[in-house]
Amino acid sequence: MTDDKPPIIDYEGSDYQTSFWEESNRQYEDRAEAVALQRLLPASGRLMLELGAGAGRNTPRYRGYERIVLLDYSFTQLVQAQERLGRSGRYLYVAGDVYHLPFQNAVFDAATMIRVIHHLADPARALDEIQRVLESRGTFILEFANKQNLKAILRYWMGRQDWSPFTLKPVEFVELNYDFHPRYIREQLQQAGFEIERQLTVSHFRLNLLKENLPTPLLVSLDSLAQLTGNLWQLSPSVFVRGRAAEKPHPEQERGLFHCPDCRESALVENGETISCPACGSGWPIRDGIYDFREQD
Repeated sequence: MTDDKPPIIDYEGSDYQTSFWEESNRQYEDRAEAVALQRLLPASGRLMLELGAGAGRNTPRYRGYERIVLLDYSFTQLVQAQERLGRSGRYLYVAGDVYHLPFQNAVFDAATMIRVIHHLADPARALDEIQRVLESRGTFILEFANKQNLKAILRYWMGRQDWSPFTLKPVEFVELNYDFHPRYIREQLQQAGFEIERQLTVSHFRLNLLKENLPTPLLVSLDSLAQLTGNLWQLSPSVFVRGRAAEKPHPEQERGLFHCPDCRESALVENGETISCPACGSGWPIRDGIYDFREQD
């Protein structure tokens, strides 16, 4: 792997799925995100790329896609996803980073990146890579943490936080944890070549007082209505954006899925428990059905 990789947060060994989603009263947020995904993502497709798939929380929601590639930097998160979803040919598990995607140009017809960009030190570089691997007019669903949310605005006006929610510069409130201004994200997407089609505001009622005293189905229903204002203003803590990849030439012939993330010159060849590049000689292990592009074999 090339050595110009930005710093990456690693969930290796984490019980994130259990501790964050299943044991921390986040059913409302999970279901509100499911509503947003259903609204934005085409109902069916050929090949989906799920970036930052983790333990596969959202993967079952892509039921209309023939094949899904789950990519995450954490090997153990992918093991959890594999245990959750199984080893059928419909799912392909890939350990790697979004800055060096090991995939051919213009191969996916859709991609999602949910709760991931807030960990990226170089979002522009990641968006360029995603644009590269999406086919002509492919769909990209991006979720980001919104620095211009109502709670942050009130805290700023009351003098309880130093950073302004109105400036475009991302705020790193904890190491490798960023909140973004909606306009900044739109500009980054457009610079990467994406056409922005729709925005949804999500998790409007992310307050423990509300979650503890109101039924989850009611909160989800209210959030579902509030999401529809997303093209007008963005004041919620989470925002979903649907982008459309640029027009691209149609490939002249059928190609494989993988190409070399090092030299970018050749398709990769599988040989038993390794996958390698015939052009530059780089190789990576395939461990327990998971392609591991984090370190060379």
